[in-house]
Amino acid sequence: MGRAVTVATCALNQWALDFDGNLERVLRSIEIAKSKGARYRLGPELEICGYGCSDHYYESDTLLHSFQVLAKLLESPVTQDIICDVGMPVMHRNVRYNCRVIFLNKNILLIRPKITLANAGNYRELRWFTPWNKARHVEEYFLPRIVQEVTGQETVPFGDAVLATKDTCLGAEICEELWAPNSPHIEMGLDGVEIFTNSSGSHHVLRKAHTRVDLVNSATAKNGGIYILANQKGCDGDRLYYDGCAMISVNGDTVAQGSQFSLDDVEVLVATLDLEDVRSYRAEISSRNLAASKVCPYPRVKVNFALSCSDDVAVPTCMPIQWRHHSPEEEICLGPACWLWDYLRRSKQAGFLLPLSGGIDSSATACIVYSMCHQVCLAVKNGNAEVLADARKIVNDETYVPEDPREFCRRIFTTCYMASENSSQDTCNRAKLLAEQIGSYHINLNIDVAVKAIVGIFSMVTGRSPRFSVYGGSSRENLALQNVQARIRMVLAYLFAQLTLWTRGMPGGLLVLGSANVDESLRGYLTKYDCSSADINPIGGISKTDLKNFIQYCIENFQLTSLRSIMSAPPTAELEPLVDGQLSQTDEADMGMTYAELSVYGKLRKIAKAGPYSMFCKLISIWKEICTPREVASKVKHFFRMYSINRHKMTTLTPAYHAENYSPDDNRFDLRPFLYNTTWSWQFRCIDKQVFNLERKEGISHVEDVD
Repeated sequence: MGRAVTVATCALNQWALDFDGNLERVLRSIEIAKSKGARYRLGPELEICGYGCSDHYYESDTLLHSFQVLAKLLESPVTQDIICDVGMPVMHRNVRYNCRVIFLNKNILLIRPKITLANAGNYRELRWFTPWNKARHVEEYFLPRIVQEVTGQETVPFGDAVLATKDTCLGAEICEELWAPNSPHIEMGLDGVEIFTNSSGSHHVLRKAHTRVDLVNSATAKNGGIYILANQKGCDGDRLYYDGCAMISVNGDTVAQGSQFSLDDVEVLVATLDLEDVRSYRAEISSRNLAASKVCPYPRVKVNFALSCSDDVAVPTCMPIQWRHHSPEEEICLGPACWLWDYLRRSKQAGFLLPLSGGIDSSATACIVYSMCHQVCLAVKNGNAEVLADARKIVNDETYVPEDPREFCRRIFTTCYMASENSSQDTCNRAKLLAEQIGSYHINLNIDVAVKAIVGIFSMVTGRSPRFSVYGGSSRENLALQNVQARIRMVLAYLFAQLTLWTRGMPGGLLVLGSANVDESLRGYLTKYDCSSADINPIGGISKTDLKNFIQYCIENFQLTSLRSIMSAPPTAELEPLVDGQLSQTDEADMGMTYAELSVYGKLRKIAKAGPYSMFCKLISIWKEICTPREVASKVKHFFRMYSINRHKMTTLTPAYHAENYSPDDNRFDLRPFLYNTTWSWQFRCIDKQVFNLERKEGISHVEDVD
């Protein structure tokens, strides 16, 4: 009867400008799809060149090499007898578009340009591409000669059209179009399109996956239909981790789910679905049918090909499944670990070095590396030959097989506790015990000699010797002496990263890991060019609160009992002298705010788009049970003073895994000045006026202004 269609979608770990690797992964996904009986294969957005090419999209080379890869795909026997839907940039009449190129048996059926471009947060598509604004309009596209020689076609359709096969009708969406309020699938569905496809380049953010799943399922719940989503996965060269989650949905129900975090470079989902389920579902929705009778039709590209077989009555079809979401702690455990693995193998380094202080942040970073080692050993156990080959290259041993995460960790992970006279024995012991439990190669060293040498140079030149405040020094002296210690640690971290393996008779160098969390970066509670300055930072987009929960997760799931004492210890920089052998310095006291408050400030500043006045107005309601308006005003002012004084530090922030929508990353996500008028005079006067009015209503006597 021709009612059971078999379709495939995939998640590919593409790499920007890696045309050889990208071609190989695309071909492999098509081969797997065909082997499982699929007649249509969908791939991620811009999969041929890799999504994250950024300003390389301006280069004619990127367009040329994309067409060269397309020609290879067209002429490959692997792509025969299956409709292939691939993504690449295309220039049409001197305008660059983000496109899907859909082809069958060496013939290009349609080039479909993206209609709604992603241009918020981490996305800057309008910088490189132009949206196709001609709804339901198709033009002739003149193919380059390298493609003409393969297809025999001079021109092909280019524009907003759908494909009409012998048995159904398919329409394409590209990533952002699913998220738009006027998604194309709405009108396409009313015009009889039964299969919607979406090629995405969607990155991981904590607690985001369910939103994407809900959007896909709701797309077909109201209008009926089959929705197929492909996505990129992995680190393709920058701060983002694309988290897969390829999926297939029918009439509002998920029928196939891909993994969110995986070391597999190619993952293919195949599903067989009954077109009659779509037709019967739609038939009883009278409001849909009334709207469909008035819809403006799409141009249809006729395709002499079927996605089903004529004799398919006995073919089993996929049934609905329950989507399994990861907890935030699992996301932190898996996402940054996969990102680190991609960065390590693609940078061709021999491992990581982490300054391990015995505190929450560096311990969480160490646990993520340990999780990465777990993922590598599991992938090898499951037969992933690519992961095995990469692991062997990293450790420089062609016979090596990673089986024990602790043993692999010792080969590729060096931790270093850098003590000073201000360090406590407790943190030293905590760092050592954690290193033993995860298996890292651990170094203990003391930085006092280097610190005294640096300060000695200053004293010799100036004739003055700075002192800590506990010894009668000024705040300037106190801060400078703390910064010297912090910066010495950064210098030593890079020295040991370059030469530690040399001392052990092993080749290669190590990537230095940073461990400043998103809240500290927002507040600027870090020394510029200290250990927060590193090659990459897996926790730079994660809040202190989430990191604490992650530590608890590691205690329970990795049996890292050493983390219990780390969890219970107050966060401290240990840069000021001990008092009677005990800590006198804590992070929250230094910052003048709690980590919980910092998360609130961060979300209001970035996600709620609140300046000082709006933040005050929101918080007097949110915190009405715990703070007076005057106290709220004081807290908000203190935050914005510290934020603006320290904003310059964000310009040198170590590239970090993007996990939170309130990240202060200055690279492209959070674009702000770094030289502020830190008095915020106008804004703070507005706050003072509101405090005065509120206190007058409450009958509280007026005080001149708020601290």
